[in-house]
Amino acid sequence: MRFMMFVMADAQPDDVADDSDVDVWVDEHDAAGERLLGDILDPSSAKVVRVRNGERLVTDGAVPGVTDSIWGFDIIDADDVDRALEIAAGHPMARNGRLELRPFPG
Repeated sequence: MRFMMFVMADAQPDDVADDSDVDVWVDEHDAAGERLLGDILDPSSAKVVRVRNGERLVTDGAVPGVTDSIWGFDIIDADDVDRALEIAAGHPMARNGRLELRPFPG
């Protein structure tokens, strides 16, 4: 199963200090073939696109309160949802932020 994992900020991180290195997590799951792709996202270069009454409307910047809290993403390939949750729980942002998993076909 494939999952889109959104890496997000959270106003209430874990109280336990965490100095985990995300590069260690990336290297481990890349080597295992469980992380197919991922990167950091730059909210300052975001564009919001809408079409209203046949006119394309483009706004610079992230949607406040939604997109600006998304820091990055990873595409996870796991045998099942339990394994995907285990992979996500090992990511440093599981303690310092939050991770949202969404399955998709592929």
